[in-house]
Amino acid sequence: MKKQVFVSGIGTGIGKTFCSALLVKLWQADYWKPIQSGDLDMTDSMTVRELVEDEVTIFPERYRLNTAASPHESARIDGVEIKLNDFQLPYSPNNLVVEGVGGLYVPINEDKFIIDLIKHLNLPVVLVVKDYLGCINHSILSIKALESNNIVLDTVVFNGPFSSATERVIRRHLPEEVACLNIPWLHK
Repeated sequence: MKKQVFVSGIGTGIGKTFCSALLVKLWQADYWKPIQSGDLDMTDSMTVRELVEDEVTIFPERYRLNTAASPHESARIDGVEIKLNDFQLPYSPNNLVVEGVGGLYVPINEDKFIIDLIKHLNLPVVLVVKDYLGCINHSILSIKALESNNIVLDTVVFNGPFSSATERVIRRHLPEEVACLNIPWLHK
């Protein structure tokens, strides 16, 4: 059965792109980043292409915004309006990894957030977590937000070294069926 997931995180800069590349390689999947906000000279799609090295389909971003800011602000600066109906999953006969922007409540417009895009695309989530002061709170809030929106949490990736006390608390708040993956620190 074909696997399709949406990679999100508990924040920005915690390793979603590198984890996405790892999943693309592991699952021999294609890749799509619906919104690239800033860094157009070295996009996340370009990074995945470099890291994977295999022949993989990387679908073009639906929005390529110039300013490194939340998509709603970048779109405003670029004179663009982002709507949920603008997004449709690209057709792929392979597994597909979709990478989000920042965390679940990053706004894509004045009313909608990344979590709304996940619901619209109807994908289970791979949640990337990094150990830092506040990550327990951010992780459990993300887990609860997914639950309250009836979004399936497929996997939690513990990215980098974790305090056993921190990891233990986060794992205790995961549904039983959620897979966990511990990997060495992968940034970006």
